Amino acid sequence: MKILLYSLNFAPELTGIGKYSGEMATWLAERGHEVEVVCAAPYYPEWRVHAGFGGWRYRREERHVGSGSLKVARCPLWVPSRPSGAKRLLHLLSFALTSLPALVRGLRRRPDVVFVVAPALLVAPQALFLAGWSGRPTWLHVQDFEVDAALDMGIVQGGWLGRMARRVEAMLLARFDRVSSISEAMCARLRQKGVPAERVVLLPNWVDLKAITPQHGLNGVRTELGIGADTTLLLYAGNMGEKQGLDVLIDVARRLHGTPGLVFLMVGTGAARSRLQAQAQGLPNMVWWPLQPAERLNELLNAADIHLLPQRGDVADLVMPSKLGGILASGRMVIGTAHADTELGRVLERTGVRVDPGRPELLAEAIMRYAADPQARGRLGSAGRRHAEETLDIDPVMMRFAHSAAGMRH
Repeated sequence: MKILLYSLNFAPELTGIGKYSGEMATWLAERGHEVEVVCAAPYYPEWRVHAGFGGWRYRREERHVGSGSLKVARCPLWVPSRPSGAKRLLHLLSFALTSLPALVRGLRRRPDVVFVVAPALLVAPQALFLAGWSGRPTWLHVQDFEVDAALDMGIVQGGWLGRMARRVEAMLLARFDRVSSISEAMCARLRQKGVPAERVVLLPNWVDLKAITPQHGLNGVRTELGIGADTTLLLYAGNMGEKQGLDVLIDVARRLHGTPGLVFLMVGTGAARSRLQAQAQGLPNMVWWPLQPAERLNELLNAADIHLLPQRGDVADLVMPSKLGGILASGRMVIGTAHADTELGRVLERTGVRVDPGRPELLAEAIMRYAADPQARGRLGSAGRRHAEETLDIDPVMMRFAHSAAGMRH
């Protein structure tokens, strides 16, 4: 097939949507498909354009991957150093404008399907119009419900503006030939927003089970930190934004700072990191590391005795943390915060430990309980690995996508 992938974020971004868009394009190209990507210069999660990609200029890359080809058109955009509601909107609008010429060029090659990733929904109108004008089928993949999340978190105020945003979102969703999302709950929400059930597809965030595997024995991350087997390493690794609710981990670290044998390792970057670090100043049991390179991910995930996955209660069913797949594949246990009636909550109850959000005392109790019970940690870690093997392996997930996309060809 010829596939045009229209995604704000793309590799070499190491976390979030860019990671999955990059892996999708590579998997398809390796199997003989022609993939063209229209994306922005990499900037996430640092909210700073990566070295070598700066300036208001376009950049094209082309390489053969396996038996297929991968072409990437990178478009300039404005990146605020401190994103807020209005600044995020301008940021997304800048990509919508600069990516328009690259989108037109990609459509001239008459792709079999135009695959649009949301966020950013702001590019959906031009994708729909131009793909419709050229007779190309369209597929929208919803990684986050950005309108709902922005309203629920107060990034965008409600009232008439909120009502208008939801009407526009529903109108756009209804016009795509196919709409997918990453969890059953998010697919149900698509149907609630008016997308016909026959157009809704489950496309979960996958994990490469060959790259992320359980490890035993000496671990380089623990050695570098000087952490022995008698210390429980509690790991959060990923984006440090506002929707993650990471303040609760600082609260818990403060409650447990007098408990020997516990270390909190915070790995990553993001818009909230500097605020969180200032908030955690003086806590000797909390260590901060920058985002680690992809080739070190398996070692990092396996360094943990317990993974911590906080999530704000008001966005728990609007997003499914992309880092969860890697955590489960590592075979290490996870403690997360989510309400019981959310999809994240249900997954945590099958594969780890769920704690109600906004209850740091309960999270601290769970940490203390499992820090003292390595056998229970091992059982839960094995359950997580089995879940990853049964539902999140990249090969069957992407094969289902490729089969469905092939059925859309005109």
